[in-house]
Amino acid sequence: MGIWILNAAVVTANNELKTKHVLVEGGIIEKVAEGAAPETTGHTVIDAQGKLLTPGLIDMHVHLREPGFEHKETIATGTRSAARGGFTTIACMPNTRPVIDTVETVKYVLDKAETEGIVRVLPYGCITKNELGRELTDFDALKAAGVIGYTDDGVGVQSAQMMKDAMAKAASIGMPIIAHCEDNTLVEGAAVSEGEFARRNGLKGIPNESEAIHVGRDILLAEATGVHYHVCHVSTEQSVRLIRHAKQFGIKVTAEVCPHHLLLSDEDIPGMDANWKMNPPLRTPRDVQACIEGLLDGTIDIVVTDHAPHSEEEKARGMALAPFGIVGFETAFPLLYTKFVATGQWTLQFLVDKMTKLPAEVFGLPWGKLEVGAAADLTLIDLETEKAVDPAEFASKGRNTPFTGWKLKGWPALTMVEGNVVWSE
Repeated sequence: MGIWILNAAVVTANNELKTKHVLVEGGIIEKVAEGAAPETTGHTVIDAQGKLLTPGLIDMHVHLREPGFEHKETIATGTRSAARGGFTTIACMPNTRPVIDTVETVKYVLDKAETEGIVRVLPYGCITKNELGRELTDFDALKAAGVIGYTDDGVGVQSAQMMKDAMAKAASIGMPIIAHCEDNTLVEGAAVSEGEFARRNGLKGIPNESEAIHVGRDILLAEATGVHYHVCHVSTEQSVRLIRHAKQFGIKVTAEVCPHHLLLSDEDIPGMDANWKMNPPLRTPRDVQACIEGLLDGTIDIVVTDHAPHSEEEKARGMALAPFGIVGFETAFPLLYTKFVATGQWTLQFLVDKMTKLPAEVFGLPWGKLEVGAAADLTLIDLETEKAVDPAEFASKGRNTPFTGWKLKGWPALTMVEGNVVWSE
């Protein structure tokens, strides 16, 4: 039995909202109609009541923590959290325990996602064995097992030769390298960005150069090897500048940014609350503005969450000792909609594209479309109802967010994966 989604607001390429009716059959979009409501006898009916209907959101940078850190998150809880945030496809980072550096671990993640997950999970494989930066993993075997790219996310690859070898190998088999950019010699023992907050609180700071040095190095290596090089969670003005320059020279580089690096600076940190501790850290207002401008002009291609759950006990250790990271799935769209779209700074179409169509294009994925013949990965979003962020309501095990109490609009109300409603308000 098919499903008719009636009276949905769909944003068009020129940013108009049009009322449409969408028929879903056999996991795909069968028909997109306008005008009067169609005959629906024999079908299930979902009345969107004017809510926004988008392609399912895509998040290319998430941490599901399983295997090894199930006290923080599991594939089951993480995918439920993703569905609540409107995401239908998520790409999970390999810094689990064991790390995703063998065919067996890839298979474990894919099998768990198949049996316990409710959204599509795409795993990355490690660049180096155990993420130690000493020896490349078996790229061919990991690709055959189902990884979509290679990254040592959580740590930067410190050796330029190792990174060049990785890029050459990835390029030879048509796979991307996804880089966490951080020079360890500049960050050891640091918890927040080098700046006013760090000085005031006697904390060692993480300088902007620690990220940008790797970005610049890797751009040169990507030019030399011809690999598709993707920069994780861009946070500094210097990184944006380097990526913009590389794109002007036709180097195959893409980049992502997280909502928190578009919304918050180190000047916003209220005190020694580790729910404000993430890596990369919150930078200066100048860096925030550079990231916003980079997203607007296409230097930065896509938005990701870097969803990074931790237990309350871990975050209670304080700014110096707590682990880096905040959760992101359930607040990402509402935060960006409320801050940038509802205020008229961005078009709705711009935000939707950065979270659907463009992630799919960057990584060569078949999803992120709302058109006849496409997979019925769909998200309904309530643009009108305002409510406050309440971590107690999260489906994630993680409650670690700096956005508690923020009043937002743009909350997902229903998420559908291949024609199956996996979450509904």
